Amino acid sequence: MQFNLVSLFPEFFDSPLGAGLMARAQDSGLVSFNRVNPRDFSPDRHRTVDDRPYGGGPGMVMMLDPLVQALESIGQRGRIIMLSPRGRVFDQSMARELAREEDLTFVCGRYEGIDERLLDIYPVELVSMGDYVLNGGEAAALCMVESVARLVPGFMGHEDSGEEESHSAGLLEYPHYTRPETYEGLAVPEVLQCGDHGRIAAWRREQALEQTLHRRPDLLDKTSLTQEDIDVLCGLDRTTLGRNLYIALTHYPVLNKFGEKVAVSLTNLDVHDISRVSRSYNAGGFYAVTPIEDQKALAKSLLDHWVGGAGSKANPDRAEALSLVRVVDDIASAVLDIERRTGQSPVLAATSAQLDRRKKAPAPLRYQDVRNWLKEKPVLLIFGTGHGLAEDVVDMADGVLRPIRYLDEYNHLSVRSAVTITVDRLLADVF
Repeated sequence: MQFNLVSLFPEFFDSPLGAGLMARAQDSGLVSFNRVNPRDFSPDRHRTVDDRPYGGGPGMVMMLDPLVQALESIGQRGRIIMLSPRGRVFDQSMARELAREEDLTFVCGRYEGIDERLLDIYPVELVSMGDYVLNGGEAAALCMVESVARLVPGFMGHEDSGEEESHSAGLLEYPHYTRPETYEGLAVPEVLQCGDHGRIAAWRREQALEQTLHRRPDLLDKTSLTQEDIDVLCGLDRTTLGRNLYIALTHYPVLNKFGEKVAVSLTNLDVHDISRVSRSYNAGGFYAVTPIEDQKALAKSLLDHWVGGAGSKANPDRAEALSLVRVVDDIASAVLDIERRTGQSPVLAATSAQLDRRKKAPAPLRYQDVRNWLKEKPVLLIFGTGHGLAEDVVDMADGVLRPIRYLDEYNHLSVRSAVTITVDRLLADVF
């Protein structure tokens, strides 16, 4: 396989490409490298390759002609890849895809970037190594080269080596151990010393699943899992974010369509559906907030029937869900109950169907913000009925979650739908 490296600093690659398995692969002819410096194609004696950007701004931009001439000098370019944070994120599946090519060309940018018209002249593929900034594309290109080259048949020596490592099967790798058997009181797991290859293979698979679930659960959505894998994942001792999530459905104070503060009626359907969502996602609890006595009496009658009465015998699953419901007068009462149950004061996250467009309004919470809170402490997620929460409730919250469809003008979901979508975004099993 031929790698063409277009770079203003071709010497960057000398040491890493001349060491270890990469050096051996070059000696055996498995891979080869062609370094091309655009400075060699600059028309002036200063070897200029950059100029000021149109429209102003800091830094310089790499000029087109030296880059075009550099690419034209390459006989077999193959796929042309430019390292850019705008590109497709590089992963193991892309490494396998590129390993099937005979030629690859990497364009390594520098300065503020490359004249965009290069993408109009050549079929350049933009690829990113992740959400961080480097001085140039060389380090990223080197990562890609090593990841791709090691998949070339014969590169690794032992053909199974490449496939048993992290990400190859969509999972993180299981832990490894070697001699001594015990070190400072830490022992090698007994199963690895038993000699039973079936048990060892099953243990390694379980460890890979557990490592992935706890460290990179996003990977589980990208790999094929057997029913046995899913059974293992379901049986793992998981610290779920859901246990820290509490839901409050507020019936007062909320707004009507005229923006007036009102109380609205509690509905059977809301209580049933939101309690089932709460139970399905293992939430810590669900509070129906209303100070109105007849509404509290209605809720008590409903819960008595389904949790302890005839309904519990007819439908025990519904009883289990509704057992999560607590009826409280106000948000402060819900907060006190959570403090009593967890020993911690919850963070309050309000919700809204509309972005707060006031100039000095704080930035809306992202789902990741709430997930980060859930890792450490209880969170009370507050939903409003009617036409949304009154300012009293919003002002007592630590933040307001971004609307579900915040880039669209139409955002009129039922509160049951909004709760379901929001909780799923926060707590969904990715597998």
